[in-house]
Amino acid sequence: MPTKIFSILCCLLITVTTTHASSPEPIEGDWHGALTIPTGKLMLIVTITTDDDGNLSAVLESPDQAPGQKIPVTEITIEDDHMHFAIAMINATYEADWDDDAQHWSGTFSQGANLPLTLERGLPPNKPVIEGLDGTWRSVITRNGVDLRVILHIETTNTGTHAKLDLPDMMANNIPVTNLTNTDGQVSYAVPAAQGTFTGTFNDDGTITGIWTTPGREDATITLTRDADDRPATTRNRPQVPTEPYPYKSEDVTYNNPAAEGVTLAGTLTIPEGDGPFPAAILISGSGPQDRNETVFGHQPFLVLSDYLTTQGIAVLRYDDRGINQSTGDYAQATSADFATDANAAFAYLSTRPEIDHDAIGFVGHSEGGLIGPIAINDNQQAAFLVMLAGPGTPAMQIIQSQNRLIAQSQGADEEEINKSVKLSMRISRAVAASTSIEDAEARIRAILTPEALTEYGIDASQVEAIVAQNTNPWTRYFLKYDPADFLPSVKCPILAINGELDKQVPAEENIAGLHKLLTNHNDATIMALPGLNHMFQTAKTGALGEYNDIEETFAPHAMQLIADWINTRFAAEPENTHDD
Repeated sequence: MPTKIFSILCCLLITVTTTHASSPEPIEGDWHGALTIPTGKLMLIVTITTDDDGNLSAVLESPDQAPGQKIPVTEITIEDDHMHFAIAMINATYEADWDDDAQHWSGTFSQGANLPLTLERGLPPNKPVIEGLDGTWRSVITRNGVDLRVILHIETTNTGTHAKLDLPDMMANNIPVTNLTNTDGQVSYAVPAAQGTFTGTFNDDGTITGIWTTPGREDATITLTRDADDRPATTRNRPQVPTEPYPYKSEDVTYNNPAAEGVTLAGTLTIPEGDGPFPAAILISGSGPQDRNETVFGHQPFLVLSDYLTTQGIAVLRYDDRGINQSTGDYAQATSADFATDANAAFAYLSTRPEIDHDAIGFVGHSEGGLIGPIAINDNQQAAFLVMLAGPGTPAMQIIQSQNRLIAQSQGADEEEINKSVKLSMRISRAVAASTSIEDAEARIRAILTPEALTEYGIDASQVEAIVAQNTNPWTRYFLKYDPADFLPSVKCPILAINGELDKQVPAEENIAGLHKLLTNHNDATIMALPGLNHMFQTAKTGALGEYNDIEETFAPHAMQLIADWINTRFAAEPENTHDD
């Protein structure tokens, strides 16, 4: 399943305003504070303004990740010394109370996890200006025979020199870099998230060669090479993305979820040409906040899949997750069971459409979507079929253990590192799964992360709060208790369950075995592992996560054909009667 990644997305848009009642004076101006996330400290700046009528508006900036770019605060209120704001673009909220003695806001920033955030008046101190380093620098670190790309971005603005690190083969981007220096050709920086430091020297050719040091690992010699000024911007080719005009009808739709107050789903319904009625597939996305196209790593797999299926005579409904893009609701507080009600709301909507065969509406779920589908069907026996694309056939605990090990191996970790990492991950996961409340889960994790444990596992004490927050949110607590044996045996409709053999996130061999065991008595279950495909159903070399973005193919054509053929074999629309009387 796609791992949940905490990120701040930046885009310049118009802000939306609301009113306020009372507040510290003056409320207008800049406020700053730092979040502690697994990759280090992340500075945020909130700029609040008022218009002539006293209406508030605000924007948020992350200078550590995208200096100068603003995110609109779409809702902000300050009443009785309590601040609330919401940022729809990144599905984030902030709730805080004014501390008059300390003269700051103290509260919680929520974006899939609840993190403490104190906002102080004014802008953060400017960073030092470091001459001679601006640009994008690239290098490779080889660990246990695996090459890992390192990309260092350095930019000087009017607030100083900012640096961040990308590790594309580890699916980690915008990692804060600190302590950057360039003194007489000696360059150094630190990456707190990795507890690593680099010290190097400029070479005559403009490259920088030095030593990367991290605790518990051998030092690595790397050479940083700066991109040429005339290097063209990297635009990934995505040849499968369809372009208009489409050879079918495409309609943006909205519908309510009566099982969840305040949730209105927005999506796109594509309908084949002709009179129908047509079988219909409801696409359910994987974990993490997803738009209707399941946009990730520059790919839009649900757009590509819906285009293919629709050209094969199958109507398709894909939708934004609740609280994401044009859908309303609170994503951060939702579990897979909640998302199952969203899927059934989509089913109910399609049941009102005359172009759709109401006896041939089913679910196609990718990754977590393949977990959500069986939950939805347990409450909706009218569903005609279920397609599980890397959907789990083993308990969540087993998936996490195998996933952690395989991903770590693909990223060059040695066996000792892997064993330690998996041991800690499983200790935390079991503790959370056994918890009876968020408070109980927090207490159990803190009991594990003692000072001695932090030293043993190489974790900085500043990261504890982020680890606690990420592992105690509602989604994680539900997922860790999930066992497909509680749902799959009750699914009586036809099932197609496929994995890519190179899948590192839902390991194929054990997952396929689990599915066979659970569905052994099912009268129409097709279970297959597809050679050469990864978790995203791309044609891959190794299945490593870092390949997702590099591969041009979005969705292997033969996998899409398999899905379409399987559905049409069972539910294809009756051909129009064209014979002469």
